[in-house]
Amino acid sequence: MTTMNAAGPIAIGKELQVARLGFGAMRLCGPGIWGWPADRENALQVLRRAVELGVNFIDTADSYGPHVNEEQIAQALHPYPAGLVIATKGGLTRSGPGEWKRCGRPAHLEAACAGSLRRLRRDCIDLYQLHAVDPEVPLEEQVGTLRKLRDAGKIRHIGLSNVDLEQLQRAERIVPIASVQNNYNVANRYSEPVLEYCAKSGIAFIPYFPLDGGDLVALEALMPIARARNATIWQIGLAWLLHHSAAMLPIPGTSSLTHLEENVAASRIALTRDQEAVLDRLASRQ
Repeated sequence: MTTMNAAGPIAIGKELQVARLGFGAMRLCGPGIWGWPADRENALQVLRRAVELGVNFIDTADSYGPHVNEEQIAQALHPYPAGLVIATKGGLTRSGPGEWKRCGRPAHLEAACAGSLRRLRRDCIDLYQLHAVDPEVPLEEQVGTLRKLRDAGKIRHIGLSNVDLEQLQRAERIVPIASVQNNYNVANRYSEPVLEYCAKSGIAFIPYFPLDGGDLVALEALMPIARARNATIWQIGLAWLLHHSAAMLPIPGTSSLTHLEENVAASRIALTRDQEAVLDRLASRQ
């Protein structure tokens, strides 16, 4: 495995360590995150190249495709290299492109986990995340189901996605939580209290949508820094995430080999204090 990922390590639970810049595989599916992409071989090449570049944390979900994304990962990478951590999620159902519905019923979560194990060709999933809290099912039942799956040896660590601080703390009363995956970037810091709690508690924080491209104020702040560093705005956005908190585990996704290499290269960008300060000040708008 080539070790070009310079982001440094982060712990997931007590025994797993991964490079602090992962890969979100969702965009390898077809339009609307539905079905296979037009170029199937390219998707497999992207996954293999990510591992060659030192990425050893890959994030997916049973709802991506649905099922397609997990099948791609196994097709491209199984038998998995030592140290590769694959995280998946359950708790959403799909009825068509761009359509998502929460389902946290225990029977659904148990079936979703079984399907992920089969598609990923694993006996135990390194990190299994509740994709989103179902408001129609008590949180304790949803997290309790994941605890039972962990106790049965089907899950090693449990994570949460799309949660607030109160939900995270309630879940912790049921089972240790190894990670939280929320929408977070230089322009969207509504999960800052969750991030701060994760940093204090040794929980990995996995930001998705690492840059909201439509935020004009953020783009105006990123552009001069990107020009000064001969980098893209996406690279600067990723570099800021890595510098902002040691708990951060960004998972930028792409279906482009070129963009993949640019994203991984962002782990080697050391922002100056002035550049960090410019981007930190955007938090005052939240």
